[in-house]
Amino acid sequence: MDLTLSTPVQYVPRVGPARAKLLAKLGIETVRDLLYYIPFRYDDFSIVSPIARVQPGETVTVGGTVTAFHNAFTKSGKKMQEVKVSDESGVLDVIWFNQPFLVRVLPVGTRVRLAGKIDWYGHKLAMSSPSYEVTGPGPVNGESLHTGRLVPVYSETAGLTSKWLRGRIAFVLETMVNHLTDSIPKSIPTHHHLVPLTQAIQKIHFPESIEQTEDSRRRLAFDELFFLQLRAWHERRVWEQTKKSHTCQVDEKKVTELIASLPFTLTDDQRGSIDEILHDLTRPYPMNRLLEGDVGSGKTVVAMIAMYVAHLNGFQSVLMAPTQILAEQHYKTIKGFLEPFDVRVGLITGSQKIEESQVVSPPRTRGSSEKQALDSRLRGNDNREHNNILIGTHALLSKKLKFNKLGLVVIDEQQRFGVLQRSALEEMSKRGKTPHLLTMTATPIPRTIARTIMGNLDLSVLATIPDGRKKIKTWVVPNEKREKSYPWITAQISETGGQVFVICPLIDQSETLAAVKSAKAEYERLVTLFPGHTLGLLHGRMKPKEKNAVLDGFRRGDMQILVATPVVEVGIDIPNATIMIIEAAERFGLSQLHQLRGRVGRGTLQSYCLLFTEQIEEQTQNRLKAMETTHSGPLLAEIDLALRGPGELFGTRQHGIPDLHIARWTDTALIAETQTSVKKLVTQDPTLDAFPLLRERLEESTITHSGQD
Repeated sequence: MDLTLSTPVQYVPRVGPARAKLLAKLGIETVRDLLYYIPFRYDDFSIVSPIARVQPGETVTVGGTVTAFHNAFTKSGKKMQEVKVSDESGVLDVIWFNQPFLVRVLPVGTRVRLAGKIDWYGHKLAMSSPSYEVTGPGPVNGESLHTGRLVPVYSETAGLTSKWLRGRIAFVLETMVNHLTDSIPKSIPTHHHLVPLTQAIQKIHFPESIEQTEDSRRRLAFDELFFLQLRAWHERRVWEQTKKSHTCQVDEKKVTELIASLPFTLTDDQRGSIDEILHDLTRPYPMNRLLEGDVGSGKTVVAMIAMYVAHLNGFQSVLMAPTQILAEQHYKTIKGFLEPFDVRVGLITGSQKIEESQVVSPPRTRGSSEKQALDSRLRGNDNREHNNILIGTHALLSKKLKFNKLGLVVIDEQQRFGVLQRSALEEMSKRGKTPHLLTMTATPIPRTIARTIMGNLDLSVLATIPDGRKKIKTWVVPNEKREKSYPWITAQISETGGQVFVICPLIDQSETLAAVKSAKAEYERLVTLFPGHTLGLLHGRMKPKEKNAVLDGFRRGDMQILVATPVVEVGIDIPNATIMIIEAAERFGLSQLHQLRGRVGRGTLQSYCLLFTEQIEEQTQNRLKAMETTHSGPLLAEIDLALRGPGELFGTRQHGIPDLHIARWTDTALIAETQTSVKKLVTQDPTLDAFPLLRERLEESTITHSGQD
C-alpha cells in the first residue's frame, strides 16, 4: 500500500502488528510519529581510518573483509565471537559476546564496516562489540547508516534497537520526503532564520555535522512550541465565543467598605489583581484566570473580594481546596471577614460531610433533612438563609449538591486537582451558563510555561509580600553542624517566644532509606533533646480530629515544636512560627522547599529556615545554596525547571502540563519567538482563512489534545 503520514506504522515494510505494539510503547503509531521520533544523542563514528593506523582509546570506523570467524568461551563461561577483519593496510581483531547468530550474518568473505572503540585485549589491539553493517549503498545518499558518520541513538524498548529504528526511519524518509508539507506560513520560518522543514527532518536523523543537528532541532522545537501556543490561543477563543456567564456589576462603594474593614493594608499587587478579576466578572463570557502568588502573598483575600462581588449580584461562590486543613483555614478566614457584611459562609469536607452549625442555621436534626436543607439553600430556594459562599474539599463535587445560582468557582492549589475535577466544577451551574473560574497557586510557574501552555488563561501575579514581613534567613546546614544548631534553636525559642516546624520526608523509618529521618522517630529523639519544651506530631495518617487538635494546640502556643511531614506545605498559618527545619532537604525540589519555608515569616519577627542535609555532592550543595540567596518563587521555579523538569516541579501530568518531545522548557528565547509569531498571525487572521493547511493542522492537534485529557 502507498504510505501517507497518517498511515498506521504497522504497514511500514518490516514492521507488522507485533513490532507496531512495541512502537506504540514509544508513542509511535503513525508514519508521522516515526519521522518525528527524534534521537536523544549521536555516536560520532565519522573518523574513518585504515586498520594499520588505529590507536588505543580511539573511536573509529574501519572497513574490510571478514577473514576468520571463531566461536570460543571466556574463563567465566561467556560465549565469545572472535572475528578477524582485514583491509589493504592490516588485520584487526574484533570481539563480540553472546551473539552466535553473527556467524550467519558475517561469514568469511563478507565486506563489512565496523564502528567502535579501539582498546587492548590481552596483548593485542581489538575492537569490542562494535556497531557493524555489511558494506553496500545505504538508503540515505548512498551512505551507510550505522558507521562512518554521526549515528543517531534513539530511546529504545525491549525488542526494538536503535539500529532497527534507524533502518525503518531511513526507509520512510526516502519514501516520504516529498510528502512532507509545512503548514506554518513560509514567512515565519524565513523571518526567524529557520531551516526548511524537510531539511530539518532529514538532518535531525542523519546529520553531516553537529551544527546540522542544532539547526534541525531548533526548527522542529519552534514548530512544537508554535502549535502549543496556537492551540492555547484557539482554546481561549473558543472559550470566549461559546461560553456564557453570569454578568456582575461592581458596587465600588461596598467593595471599598470591605477593603477598609480589613486589619491590614492591601499591597499594590493585590489591588491590581482585584481590579483585573472584577473587570473579568463584568464580561459576558466567563473569567478564566490564574492567580499566582507566593505563600503569604494574600491570594485568599483577593479571591474573597471576588466572591463578595458575586454575592452582591445574587450569585453563589464555591472555593475548593486540596486538603481539609486548608479548607478549614479558608473557612475561618473568610467567615471572619464577611460575616459582618451579612454573607453566609458554609463548609463541607469529605470527613465531616456537613457541619450543622456552620452550614445550616438554625440547627436542625442530623440526617436526610440536613442534606435537604443544604440542597435547598444551595438552590436558592430559601433566599433568607441560603449559603452565599461554600468552602470545601473534593466533597464539593458530590452529585447531591446542586447549584442554581453558582456564579464563581475558585480552585486553590490548582495543580493538585486533575483536569476532570476542574471541569466538573466549571459545569456545576444548571442554567446553561458557565461560572467564572479563578484558580490559585502558590507553586511558582516559570515564565516559559506561562507563556505557552497557559496562554489560554489570564494571569495575575502577587509578587509583593505584605508590609511588615522580613526576608527569611536561610542556611544550608551540613551534618557536622547539626548538633550546634539545637542550642541556638533553644535560645531563639526562649528569647523571642517563637515556634518551630521540623519537617521530615517520611512518617515511619524505612529500611531502604535508613539515613532519611522519619517524623515519628525524629519526634521521639527531639523530645529528649528539648526536655524543657512541649512537642507535637503531625502526619497524613492521623485522623482529621487528631490533626485539628494538634494544629489548634500549636496555634494557641501549647507546644513550641511541631514535628511533621510535608502535610504542612499548604494550609497552615501560624504567625508565631519563626523557625523552619527541613530534614533531608536534598529530597525536595526548590519550589517545594520555598513553599515549606513560607510557613514561617508570617508575623513581624525575624524568621529562619534551616536546610539539613547529609549529602556532600557539589551539585546537591549548589542547588540547595540557591535557597540561601534567592527568595523569589519564580526564580527558584526556573532553576527547578532546568534541573528537574515540569513533571517534578508540578507533580503529574494531570494538571495539564504536556511533555515536550523536541523543545525544552528552558528554551526561553525560542518560546518568546513563537509567542510573538502566534500573536502577530492571529491578530492579522483570527480565523486562519488564508492558511488552510495551518488550520487543518491546528484542528488535528486540538482533537489529539482533547483525547489525551
